[in-house]
Amino acid sequence: MTLHAATPPRVLIFTKTAGFRHESIPTAIRTLSQLAADAGMVADATEDASAFTAGNLARYRVVVFASTTGNVLDPAQQAAMEGYIRAGGSFLGVHAAADTGYDWPWYGRLVGARFHDHPPGLQHSRVQPERAGVAHGHAWPVHDELYNYDQNPRGRVQVIATLDESLYSGGRMGADHPIAWHHRFDGGRAWYTGLGHTAEIFTQPEFLAQLRAGLAYASGQQADD
Repeated sequence: MTLHAATPPRVLIFTKTAGFRHESIPTAIRTLSQLAADAGMVADATEDASAFTAGNLARYRVVVFASTTGNVLDPAQQAAMEGYIRAGGSFLGVHAAADTGYDWPWYGRLVGARFHDHPPGLQHSRVQPERAGVAHGHAWPVHDELYNYDQNPRGRVQVIATLDESLYSGGRMGADHPIAWHHRFDGGRAWYTGLGHTAEIFTQPEFLAQLRAGLAYASGQQADD
């Protein structure tokens, strides 16, 4: 696969669900589309898995999985996504992107960790940004569904931000609870945030800044650090 130099660069926002469906998906599409436009890119949104062919994916600078759930691609479509990343493509995952592709081990490594469970309801915590593994920047409050993961991805990814489990109940990861991260993977780039359950969080300036940085990283407009 050879990625095409589309002008302006394009972003594919994929929102197919085979499990729980988040009511925030339309808001996520609108928000991500606007952030892409602000960055000089054009976004297309689809729930049609047939978009995952080598030729079609080669048109896109970034492929976003926005609160996808379950097994959403068949083996041929999975192979097309793997080829896209190996050709230098980029992945951006939002919230339930980590609750996706349980029949697809490669995808779990792309995301960095898989959803394990979450405490009941929405809870308040604090997001602590990081850079190079050191606390960096101002912490900010969050009210969202707060995921626990099947493993701590630190050491395999660059952690972007952690959650403060001392401020809510039901956290299972302890003092080091990554909630956003990125890494180089299999020839491409991958960026993920576990936030994004509610429509309201897509209006929060700090979360918008996090997504903006994610698009910049995934599109190659921002360096790895």
